[in-house]
Amino acid sequence: MIGPIEIGIGFLIMMGLMFLGLHVATTMFVTAIIGSALYLGMPAVNAVGNELWAANEDYVLLSIPLYILLGEILVRSGTTDKMYKSLADWLNFLPGGLLHTNIGASALFSAVSGSSVATAATISTVALPTFKTRKYDQRMVLGSIAAGASLGNLIPPGIAFLIYGAMTNTSAGRLYAAGIVPGALMTLLFMGTIIGMALYRPKLMGTKEAPAPLREKLGRLRHLLAPLVIFGVVMGCIYTGWATVTESAALGVVVALPIAWLYGQLSVRMMHEAFRATLRLTAMSLLILTMAFYLNFVLGLLGVTQSLAGVVQSLHVSAVQLLWVLAVFYLLLGIFFETLPMLVGTVPLVFPLTVAAGIDPVFFGVFMVLMCEISLISPPVGMTLYVIQGVRGEGTIKEVFQGTIPFFLTMIVMTAILIHFPEIALWLPRISFG
Repeated sequence: MIGPIEIGIGFLIMMGLMFLGLHVATTMFVTAIIGSALYLGMPAVNAVGNELWAANEDYVLLSIPLYILLGEILVRSGTTDKMYKSLADWLNFLPGGLLHTNIGASALFSAVSGSSVATAATISTVALPTFKTRKYDQRMVLGSIAAGASLGNLIPPGIAFLIYGAMTNTSAGRLYAAGIVPGALMTLLFMGTIIGMALYRPKLMGTKEAPAPLREKLGRLRHLLAPLVIFGVVMGCIYTGWATVTESAALGVVVALPIAWLYGQLSVRMMHEAFRATLRLTAMSLLILTMAFYLNFVLGLLGVTQSLAGVVQSLHVSAVQLLWVLAVFYLLLGIFFETLPMLVGTVPLVFPLTVAAGIDPVFFGVFMVLMCEISLISPPVGMTLYVIQGVRGEGTIKEVFQGTIPFFLTMIVMTAILIHFPEIALWLPRISFG
């Protein structure tokens, strides 16, 4: 068993390599190989092949490409664009007007895509042209899109939950159930932030548009059915026990195909583009995840879990105190690292600490995903900020950074609520699964 000093040195080496720009999968592989060679010998090094094969045998991981494909089909079929316009009819009356549509559309799209980056790209593409002719402050527009995108992993079916569940052997169904209430609460907090900004500085908001006739608004409501039906099928099958998480993802894709056909967008070309995008994103995600599994294997052989558990027990800190320490740690780490590297690079070391402190693994999964979502809107590395600026294609990234500040603070408030009221995350899983 290696001690805390060796663990700390290894962690700093891994973070340093990431900071230098090495791909996160390469970084974790190099760290694991060095640890194996120095402390375990060639048998552990030679075991890399078996571990890489075993990492990809998990049936739950098959749902990752399926959820990515589901989101790609909805985007390319025009479903998201129509959904956005329908939500605008019903949210425009609130203080802040059309900005609420960015949050609402992001929440609804997150419920079927499972990806924050995909949500950022999709809602930016739909929303930014809508605000071109309206006198909204660009910083508020960009910030609201970034905030809405941060719901992408927290609202099930988030891909980050699948990765965390696979790494910690935690039920994906319970993690999904645990994310629903915090995701809904954060959506309301974002909308409350917009209302507060609208009342405090009304000049930042555009002029309200005249409401559409009720008949037209009711007619456009049908465009909300597609994401709601898909979410109902996916989550309903999981919670009723009719299908596993992976089977539910496949059912979501099956339901999305006739929706694309009804909108007149189902074609061989569209599906080819969706499959290519899915293949690219899946390959990137699973390469990182596979390397994380090998690193976990090496850390287990080195006795890192037992060593860290002993450190926590010797400190005599409460679960709440540990969560606040981790929150500060991840807030700082999120300034420098992207979400997936931060998740897979730290969970092998941090998860044993939380287990030793008596923190529920399902609750910690929600906490981890929330920390990762905060990193997505943390300058200067937050990926969604650059995705939004890339879609925007004008101005400077500084405006995006400035726009996220009030929503970043809102997510800090959400973190405090989650830490001190863990039942927000644990209530629904207990009801659903016992």
